[in-house]
Amino acid sequence: MLIYSGVRVSELLDLKRENVYIDEHYFKVVESKTDSGVRVVPIHDRTYPIFRKWYDEGCEYLLHTPDGNHFTYRNYYDSYWTSVMELIGCSHKPHDTCHTCVSMMTAKEVNPTLIKKIVGHSGAMSLTEKVYTHINVQELLKAINKI
Repeated sequence: MLIYSGVRVSELLDLKRENVYIDEHYFKVVESKTDSGVRVVPIHDRTYPIFRKWYDEGCEYLLHTPDGNHFTYRNYYDSYWTSVMELIGCSHKPHDTCHTCVSMMTAKEVNPTLIKKIVGHSGAMSLTEKVYTHINVQELLKAINKI
């Protein structure tokens, strides 16, 4: 879910079900550490079934603990991320998934403006990209599905 969306782990863990538009294949990040992090994120076709499963559970937060509570970063990292990394013999950090997402889109020659919009990076954007470029969800979905 992280690799195929480019979101920060905190953005995914804090994602409330009310901000997931499951039938339209996107979600909204409504709080982020940066203004450009507040955005619409397309749900990749490969991860859609996973999003759907979590969504259909009906809890307040999309991802949640087995008893339906909000996942804290510490709980997620210690209980899930670390054990999976050990299992597969890797030492990646959760933010590495954003790098992977951007690298995969770049390799598929996705328009750089679309990449920035999906992952919420505005620092490298021109004024024209930030202010005058309006992109609809279908364009974002088409871009993310190239990977």
